[in-house]
Amino acid sequence: MLGIVIRFLLGGGAVVASTIVSRKIGTKIGGIFAAFPAVFLAALLTLRLDAKGNELVEKSIVLSQGAVVGMFINIMCAMAVVYLCAKQGWKRGLTQSLAGWFLVSMVYAFISKYF
Repeated sequence: MLGIVIRFLLGGGAVVASTIVSRKIGTKIGGIFAAFPAVFLAALLTLRLDAKGNELVEKSIVLSQGAVVGMFINIMCAMAVVYLCAKQGWKRGLTQSLAGWFLVSMVYAFISKYF
């Protein structure tokens, strides 16, 4: 239960912080704050609840490697949103970008599991 609470607080806190920054400073800076890896941080913090010693180190490394790939895919998705929304409108552009993100993520997950 503690892990869920930590994830909720970090994720929700990141959303609130990026919203406040967007309103006070501007949407571009708010977008940078919105990219804060709250889920990654929460996962690392709560991993400690499940593992200790060398197992904790090994799981942290695997989690971090996955986070690097995930963040790269998120960057590509954000670039696709900018491009597609400008070309096709926000609804269609956002839908296509998220569909692309999902497809690439699932392909990567399949490849990393079976190859």
